[in-house]
Amino acid sequence: MTPGKDATAVREGQTLRGQGMLLRHANLVRLPHTIFALPFALVGVVLASYVAPITLSDVVWVVVAFTTARFAAMGFNRIVDREIDARNPRTKSREIPSGAMSVREAGVGVTIASVMFFIAAWQLNTLCLTLAPVALGWVLSYSYTKRFTRWSHLVLGVGLSIAPVGAYIAITGRWSDPWWMLIALAIAVATWVGGFDILYALQDVSFDRENGLYSVPSTFGEANALGIARALHLATVASLAVAGIGAGAGVVYYVGVAVAALLLLYEHSLVKADDFSRLDAAFFTMNGVISIVFLGFVLTERLLR
Repeated sequence: MTPGKDATAVREGQTLRGQGMLLRHANLVRLPHTIFALPFALVGVVLASYVAPITLSDVVWVVVAFTTARFAAMGFNRIVDREIDARNPRTKSREIPSGAMSVREAGVGVTIASVMFFIAAWQLNTLCLTLAPVALGWVLSYSYTKRFTRWSHLVLGVGLSIAPVGAYIAITGRWSDPWWMLIALAIAVATWVGGFDILYALQDVSFDRENGLYSVPSTFGEANALGIARALHLATVASLAVAGIGAGAGVVYYVGVAVAALLLLYEHSLVKADDFSRLDAAFFTMNGVISIVFLGFVLTERLLR
């Protein structure tokens, strides 16, 4: 990174190197960022294993379902936001506004991913297939929310919270007992994602205000937005603990909750209301670490029992 270069350009530039159709589509949806929430889908699988057997096939189809749903949602978002992205200096180099990919090509990718998502749901169980249209509809509708609500961050969070709930249902074929365990797990993921998406939006405050777009930072200001993100992440930690109670988790699980809390605390120490220079580290590195580390503790707890 050269001196004085905008840090956000590096973050947008975190794509796979090379040429070709597959790489274009991978970069369109920032495929490596699947690592943010996929581990939480696998947390749902691990918790489900306490009440139902799992197979390698189940795990593979859960990963396919999550990845294709995310691909469809991100690709659709890029299509819907292409004119906005073209006006924003931070995003104008993305595939569609830069001309590297046509809307038609992106639409074909979204369609194929959507079909694959339904195939994966069908391979898992009837309940997953029944709920699949609702899940896909929600994650696709997120693309329009910043045009009319400041709380689009939470809409995104709810969309990603479907991952652990869907994974649990994929293994068990039913809702959790107690019923509130999956609710708590969903709230944990929704608030975690909503909180870090607020951090993500800090860099676009001026652009959003000038273009009539809604976000928590553009509505309440940077300092208040940071406070809201912190409150959401406190709810994340509390909800993970409650989910552990419902799942009958042991000590290792709660150590994982404590470690996740410390990592979230460190993440927030990287971002100040008047200093976004380390936002790249906060958004990409730390959130990937948090989800992977927490999955590691949940899996270790399961292997020890």
